[in-house]
Amino acid sequence: MLSLHAHDPSEPVQGHLPMGSSAAPSPVTVDSQSLSRNGRRWIPVMGEFHFSRYPATEWREELLKIKAGGVDLLATYLFWNQHENDRGTYRFEGDLDLRRFVSFCAELDLAVAVRIGPWSHGECRNGGFPDWLEDVDCTPRTDDPAYLALVEPYYRRISHELRGLFSEDGGPIVAVQVENELYDQPEHLATLRRMAEEAGIRAPLWTATAWGAADLPADTLLPLYGGYPEAFWEDAYDGWTRDMRRHYFFTPIRDDHAIGADLRSSAPTGTGPDARRYPYATCELGGGMAIAYHRRPLVPAVDITSLALAKLGSGSVWQGYYLYHGCSQRVDLEEPNQESHDTGYPNDLPRVTYDFQAPLGEYGQVRPAFHALRLQHLFLHAYGADLARMPLQLPDREPASLDDRSTLRWAVRAAGDQGFLFVNNHQPHETLPDHDGVRFGVTLPGGRTVTVPAQPVRIASGAHFVWPIGLDLGAGLRLEWASAQPVTRLESDGLPLTVLAATDGIPVTLALPTGVEVQGPARVETADGALVVTVPEPGTSALLTLVGPSGRARVLVLSPEQALQLNRIQVFGQERLVLSEDVAFADGDRLRLHLASAAPSVALLPAPASLGGSGAGEPVSDGVFTRWPLAPTPQLSRPVLETVRAQGVAASARTGGSHDRASAPREADWDKAAVFRLTVPASAFEREGEVLLRLRYTGDAARAYLGGQLVADHFWYGPDWEIGLRRFAGSAVRQGLEIRVLPLDPAARIHVGASVRPGLDAATTRATVEAAELVAVPRVSLTGEGEGRV
Repeated sequence: MLSLHAHDPSEPVQGHLPMGSSAAPSPVTVDSQSLSRNGRRWIPVMGEFHFSRYPATEWREELLKIKAGGVDLLATYLFWNQHENDRGTYRFEGDLDLRRFVSFCAELDLAVAVRIGPWSHGECRNGGFPDWLEDVDCTPRTDDPAYLALVEPYYRRISHELRGLFSEDGGPIVAVQVENELYDQPEHLATLRRMAEEAGIRAPLWTATAWGAADLPADTLLPLYGGYPEAFWEDAYDGWTRDMRRHYFFTPIRDDHAIGADLRSSAPTGTGPDARRYPYATCELGGGMAIAYHRRPLVPAVDITSLALAKLGSGSVWQGYYLYHGCSQRVDLEEPNQESHDTGYPNDLPRVTYDFQAPLGEYGQVRPAFHALRLQHLFLHAYGADLARMPLQLPDREPASLDDRSTLRWAVRAAGDQGFLFVNNHQPHETLPDHDGVRFGVTLPGGRTVTVPAQPVRIASGAHFVWPIGLDLGAGLRLEWASAQPVTRLESDGLPLTVLAATDGIPVTLALPTGVEVQGPARVETADGALVVTVPEPGTSALLTLVGPSGRARVLVLSPEQALQLNRIQVFGQERLVLSEDVAFADGDRLRLHLASAAPSVALLPAPASLGGSGAGEPVSDGVFTRWPLAPTPQLSRPVLETVRAQGVAASARTGGSHDRASAPREADWDKAAVFRLTVPASAFEREGEVLLRLRYTGDAARAYLGGQLVADHFWYGPDWEIGLRRFAGSAVRQGLEIRVLPLDPAARIHVGASVRPGLDAATTRATVEAAELVAVPRVSLTGEGEGRV
């Protein structure tokens, strides 16, 4: 038996932070433990998406997808060198139109956190500083009056662009971050906040990144933390980045000294902000990881979701992902806009791609992490107000060190007689063992001891989940515990409905008070003074009706696979559960999907009497849901692939930057690449939606050109290279694409994942495009009428 004794949370410290907006239309407040919005505790789900690195014509569509993933707070950088690349000339038009982007967020009910810099990083050239700043006699990132005199008009212009969009005006902006990764200038950070407010930039929350034991001005800025599954900014040694191990343990330690370590001149010596005075908030949980030339980590979805769950179990009350949506570096400036050795940075980044292996990709591709994280976000939207008041509680036996792979990692967040039990049995690269015969004994702060589950279970390697203790089911009914994950709750057919997700490989059992009548497909026994309900077959038919002394409630237990398809969407006049392998979201009175699955369909509960629109077939029953098949994704003709120059010459291995790491090929090296031509048929663009060009190639690096202009690039790291062609459709059809591929110099020191290393090794002898296909991602719009059965 694994045991834990929980304690009641301490009283929060209040009134010490100069923040909050109690008079705003949607007031936001903060104390030392949590945030509140509209009078209710709030755990924000924040996803980063850089508007200036994505076509403005697609902003609204991508914001709808971001919201569909469960994000309710949108974070975005401003890069000074994009908005004032020429001194005194500001650009806020087209893809740089900050006001239009934030207005879309307001329309879609997405709160906004603006990261205004002036230094932003984001793998942007000079951290976003304009090149002209180097010619000014000033000391950047300090209170040097000459520097502040340059920042002040930039801040005033930002304020002008955002007028009327701050939360006190009824707008969506609830948070502002000043600077980024500044460790030793607390007075300057306080100055930047003062300057921003004097310029008219207003928000209830003011933040700063706090990792690396940053010295922040006391009680002036909320410290925000992060944690990544891998690190492209490490050297190109074999194996996993050691410091990333800590993110897969439950721990009260918030800081991470690894993020941005290559940009610091020395190791941290301070202690960082006092955690007792601030809520545990994050802004850079790894939604993936970027690819640098010298280090190219491969990040599967489970690495992302288990890290996010570990932070949540460790006490996070603000889940912020970097990046949540991939994007592209700008190519319309006089100079390259990416981080590179040419400007003294330790790392060479691709010239264009900033995909980050994010839940939503560089061209809006929906990745497995999108669906898996949404499961956690549904949980937070339903139960975050309860979870926010619950502190971290650690078991009696904790892992001995970062190298302990044998002790099961678990924790509880609890208050009173309620809590949530978190388990993480996954970390990247180093497989954790199965654990047999597991039961948890939790003594809650109220004094009650709960043993879960009723019988010992096996927790498989890779499993990570949260189980409820003392969960309110509505109608006066209480779930004592469950060996299934709470997902969401809503009203359905006049009754409260709680949705649980089975944990893969573990029998679903629920404990209820005696005297409750259980109706539905379950086996009921009495043990330890409670009803133990076993659900033998989780799925769309596993709907239980519970009848207690004060009312009735329902519980639906989905399989692990179905839970990954679950959405909760307000559409056709009410909230509904929607199951789909594809991304689904409401847009006004329509249900819309972007289709990428082989056999698309959508199931609804409660179901409308009819579902009309493009491609919806005849409905069929799917347990308590009604499912409509959708027209399959059309198969597109393959592009014509021609070889122009079969043999490429490898760029000679060289190193550069402040850390002497492998440098990317020079511009002149691409003149010696293998060259291929792709002819794209006009018929590929006949339907609405993205068209992905998927390339399988052998090589060190590759580039795509349209009419001689670079439009996409790639450092090989294992997966196929995808390019979204919709934004280039006219030129792609008229001119075709030119693909250039360079082989690898064997002397170059490059890290890739061990599982794909043979693929990069093959690039030392050849460079070629092996296959090219076009993949349609059509958009479907559906309308519904009337109510069907529940």
